[in-house]
Amino acid sequence: MSLFGLGRNQRTFRPKKSTPSGSKGAQLRKHIDATLGSGNLREAVKLPPGEDLNEWLAVNSVDFFNQVNLLYGTLTEFCTPENCRTMSAGPKYEYRWADGVQIKKPIEVSAPKYVEYLMDWIEAQLGDESIFPQKLGSPFPPNFKDVVKTIFKRLFRVYAHIYHSHFQKIVSLKEEAHLNTCFKHFILFTFEFGLIDKKELAPLQELIETIIVPY
Repeated sequence: MSLFGLGRNQRTFRPKKSTPSGSKGAQLRKHIDATLGSGNLREAVKLPPGEDLNEWLAVNSVDFFNQVNLLYGTLTEFCTPENCRTMSAGPKYEYRWADGVQIKKPIEVSAPKYVEYLMDWIEAQLGDESIFPQKLGSPFPPNFKDVVKTIFKRLFRVYAHIYHSHFQKIVSLKEEAHLNTCFKHFILFTFEFGLIDKKELAPLQELIETIIVPY
């Protein structure tokens, strides 16, 4: 079953986060759909003229969360505590989990546990109206971009793990073209708004250079 059919692993998917209808985000989402439909990802990531940067970051944070959630969901029967004992991205990079609240000291957990913690954490941020206001005209907090940067840094780690540990499985599922397009969109957006530090991108540096060099 393809990514879009959602069949095989439906129970593993989280409910898709959506923007309330009638909100500013809904208008921006129409813009995203229209520009993505043109196939030009470089144009699709740019802040639309006259739009608020924070609104644009907020809508895209939800979209990229949904995208990564869906991609990872196709791998849950392969990314198990037995197969992926740590959250790694190749032999040189291993991630430990801490959220600064419930888990203050970084702990080593399996990749599926790490992704579960990570997605729960992002979902909590997206659902917090003091961080991601849903009402039109409600102010964003002063640290909003810092929260967005942490969300993107953590979503990148899921991509890094998928590429290093599960790419062959993605190929066998014939989903590599979709994965590559999602990642290209993610990286172009990240570079457009300076959301991830260069050192964090190291595990996929070569792949990123093929996306950014023609920029």
